[in-house]
Amino acid sequence: MCGITGWVSYDRDLTREHEVIHEMTATMANRGPDASGTWVRRHVALGHRRLAVIDLAGGAQPMTVETAGGAVAMVYSGEAYNFKELRAELQSRGYRFRTSSDTEVVLRGYLEWGDNIAERLNGMYALAIWDERDNKLVLIRDRMGIKPLYYHRTNDGVLFGSEPKAILAHGLLEPAVDAAGLRRMLAPIGLTGGSPWKGIEQVEPGTVLTVRPSGISERTYWRLPTRPHQDDRQTTVERVRELLTDCVSRQLVSDVPLGVLLSGGLDSSSIAALAASQLRAHEEQVRTFSVDFANLAENFAPNNMVRGLDTPYAAEVATLVRSEHQIVTLDPARMDDRDLRRAVVAARDMPGLGELDASLYLLFASIRKRATVALSGESADELFGGYFWFHDEAARAFDGFPWLVTSRDHSLGRYRSLGRSPIRAEHLRRAELPAFVAEQYAEAAATVEYLEDESPEDRRMRRMSHLCMTRYVREWLDRKDRMSMAVGLEVRVPFCDNHLVEYVYNVPWSLKTFDGREKSILRHAMKDKLPASVVGRVKSGYPSSHDPMYTAALQQRAKEVLAGEDDAVFAVVDRSWMEEASRCDPSDAPAMLSEEINWVLDLHDLFELYRPTLALD
Repeated sequence: MCGITGWVSYDRDLTREHEVIHEMTATMANRGPDASGTWVRRHVALGHRRLAVIDLAGGAQPMTVETAGGAVAMVYSGEAYNFKELRAELQSRGYRFRTSSDTEVVLRGYLEWGDNIAERLNGMYALAIWDERDNKLVLIRDRMGIKPLYYHRTNDGVLFGSEPKAILAHGLLEPAVDAAGLRRMLAPIGLTGGSPWKGIEQVEPGTVLTVRPSGISERTYWRLPTRPHQDDRQTTVERVRELLTDCVSRQLVSDVPLGVLLSGGLDSSSIAALAASQLRAHEEQVRTFSVDFANLAENFAPNNMVRGLDTPYAAEVATLVRSEHQIVTLDPARMDDRDLRRAVVAARDMPGLGELDASLYLLFASIRKRATVALSGESADELFGGYFWFHDEAARAFDGFPWLVTSRDHSLGRYRSLGRSPIRAEHLRRAELPAFVAEQYAEAAATVEYLEDESPEDRRMRRMSHLCMTRYVREWLDRKDRMSMAVGLEVRVPFCDNHLVEYVYNVPWSLKTFDGREKSILRHAMKDKLPASVVGRVKSGYPSSHDPMYTAALQQRAKEVLAGEDDAVFAVVDRSWMEEASRCDPSDAPAMLSEEINWVLDLHDLFELYRPTLALD
């Protein structure tokens, strides 16, 4: 796992620009704390920060191969879980390898198959290949968008990086937020294409982007496929177990310490149980990690996303699978630490999820002391239908993104706990968020392909599943990548394996809920591996502290920001809203108020970190 960056300029001699590529590369030191490397030729400069996971000695980057027609060089972030099979195939075709890394397999795979290597990879990856033979740059992003990849079109080429900060460090592009960028910060719908920063776009998941002197072209190599599902119930359950077992097995390959994130929910417990079984066969013990908050039991109040406490369930699973289990207990008082907030905002390059981001950052930082790689149950709810809206009639009938069914005004998502938005009224009017969200929904829904004989109910549920797997999951995958890589931890997500995704996506809804419960197939596939309490547990989301003192700390920080008369954040935020929010009694404050204040404080720190130009008119 790593950070990559680069610069292609067909009109300049980049051999004179070593300092620039070094500065771009340095912005991603946290993503790759183990090594740094650059490679520069006349029209290209590549940078790489390495987190060593496989072949610690031999996997240094940028990696190059000299051919008769010129050099082919690559920078690569991620893991190819099928690299051993690809290596064997390439060896049968006459290729020789000087390392045991998956990086070299991907690079030599490109020499054999060109950018069709994308279709052959199984894993999570963002990579850039400079092909001197054709004077072109090839950018490839994994199917689900697990690993980020951004780019900026220049007059004579491109800048790219794992994160926007690498592009902004070049100096050609000044940090700027326009109305479109603000809209992207406000609309919680998993937007495609761009970023909050003016001029910075994303390489789409499942896409190859090719840069030539004549311009930039793109090719979609993967999208969610619609296929008939012909397996019966028992075969489906068995096939899911088989696929998930294979996913976990592939993702346990590591030359560094590895663990599993364990919440005690069905998803993470399934990963932990399968990992424990496979490691036990090699006389190894799996490490598991869970998060808790001091005084959470006293302050906890269930809601439709977080229904119960995780700790007892996680402990039960850890005992059953005989894992080396660690509970990371966080102090709510630390959640608004200024240095922590700034680190989280810098990792995100935009306002995030406040306490949820801060606690995840601290959890990952603690895990990093004992492991370099961790497996996570991310995206199982999108895939198997675990969220409440899959089972809520109002959400299922809602002609829009189902997770927004309770926030139809779409003003800063659901953020209107004081009866109005924190955003200044003129910006909300210009943003036209309801129209924008409706447009985005229509665009997303139009990409769904249906079977000819699907019932109206199956069509509706396929659409909901497609929206979750192509839009909603983006925010959570990005959050997990940014918070983990900010502390040099690689997080793998077996439920995003494309073979599993393609199979489960096409299972009819009636089969996905055959026992009248959410995630029926996964539940039955894993029931012999898990405690009955976990098999029967209702979905519960990532926990928060539920501590009124945390809200009070946020209010105090808001008052400090209010004391700055000319603070840049008030070019976007309604000062009177902030004043009212800071005066509320924390014990009686609306449940979402702390999230709203958090968002504003994140925006404040973002403006201090990047000093962007605001072009919101």
